[in-house]
Amino acid sequence: MRDTAVMIFAAGFGTRMRHLTQDRPKPMVPVAGRPLIDHALEMVQAIAPDRIVANLHYLPEVLETHLAGTGVQTVTETGAILETGGGLRNALPMLGAGPVFTVNPDAIWTGSNPLQALRAAWDPAQMDALLMCVPVAQAVGYAGQGDFAVGNDGWLKRGPGAVYGGVQIIKTDRLAEIAEDSFSLNVLWDMMLQDNRLFGITHMGRWCDVGHPEGIALAEAMLAADV
Repeated sequence: MRDTAVMIFAAGFGTRMRHLTQDRPKPMVPVAGRPLIDHALEMVQAIAPDRIVANLHYLPEVLETHLAGTGVQTVTETGAILETGGGLRNALPMLGAGPVFTVNPDAIWTGSNPLQALRAAWDPAQMDALLMCVPVAQAVGYAGQGDFAVGNDGWLKRGPGAVYGGVQIIKTDRLAEIAEDSFSLNVLWDMMLQDNRLFGITHMGRWCDVGHPEGIALAEAMLAADV
């Protein structure tokens, strides 16, 4: 990827965080002494992207102040929240027309940098999206069956086995085909699944969802064990 753009999804309300997001957006919730957004930025900056864009919605001024001077461009969504698909499409004028890395900042990773692994495995000739998937056994605190099954060839299908970790490379041209203003990237993934162009790779490390208060202590213990 000659021209690298990264989208950080930072617009959510963080309702599962309850009292912790009364005065701050979810990406500003601290884990191991640092806001979630800083953990995500460290991972992003390791690949030296040309552009980083974060979408904001809930208490945007808090994130705008925190991100000042980091080189991250921000786009504030007003009115109804656009979700991941609508948010990505809304930010395209800042991201450019090429494939985009997207990052959900409400997760903590150990092991190899998932963005570097995605870039090494990306093959635009056969892939419209490449998702970083975490085997259920490596997903700390996760009690579900998973989102996708990853085939030996990397093709994805809906089913048990691995959790989508919230990091991917995705082509954005087909976003124009979706009529809704607010929609999940699952809509775009389903289009790619029909064409056998949705792929995944498996993360070599552990992962913890910090979308709820209990995830903070779990993530901190995971990081401490990885030192």
